[in-house]
Amino acid sequence: MSNPSELYDAILTGNAKKAEEVTKAALEANVDPSELLSKYMIPAMDEVGKRFECNEYFVPELLIAARAMKTALQLLTPKLAASGAKAKGRVVIGTVQGDLHDIGKNLVASMLEGGGFEVVDLGVDVPPQKFIEAAKEKEGTIIAMSALLTTTMTQMKTVIKSLVDGGLRDKVRVMIGGAPITQQYADEIGADGYSDNASGAVALARKLVAV
Repeated sequence: MSNPSELYDAILTGNAKKAEEVTKAALEANVDPSELLSKYMIPAMDEVGKRFECNEYFVPELLIAARAMKTALQLLTPKLAASGAKAKGRVVIGTVQGDLHDIGKNLVASMLEGGGFEVVDLGVDVPPQKFIEAAKEKEGTIIAMSALLTTTMTQMKTVIKSLVDGGLRDKVRVMIGGAPITQQYADEIGADGYSDNASGAVALARKLVAV
């Protein structure tokens, strides 16, 4: 039988096949799925994030690590749901209306999943109302918005205004990111946080759910 600790290395090195094999073997041996997530998968993705921040890993390494993590997570998700395991928080993520860029958004979504969050990916070109409706479904939701164009980033302000107008602003946390976004812009539109990379987005989400 594979050693569950091999799951950590499989994710860190982006070996999706190995991650799948180890996860299957562990589940067949009745290893607790939440233990696999908390002891091996989340720490592995945290280490991936640290290496990215230290310029030891770059976007390709992040993508293949995220792919390996998702391969394992697909096997775990039904088991986690059946056992009643709780996610660290819920994040509704999407690229704002008028913007079709999704690489950064997909990477952040994968890293958040690897960090133990329940992620609802709305895709690209997401109208403000869709963010609002998804956030209404569960209290304490974080809305994560991405934009890669200066012409579409103003949609972020529209979403926040819609939250205010709907009386939801104090129930929802908002984080934003993307090439043209800055901390100054986040402050200007009233977002709760900003990150310029996927690893930082996970740390920010953890901070926001702790508030």
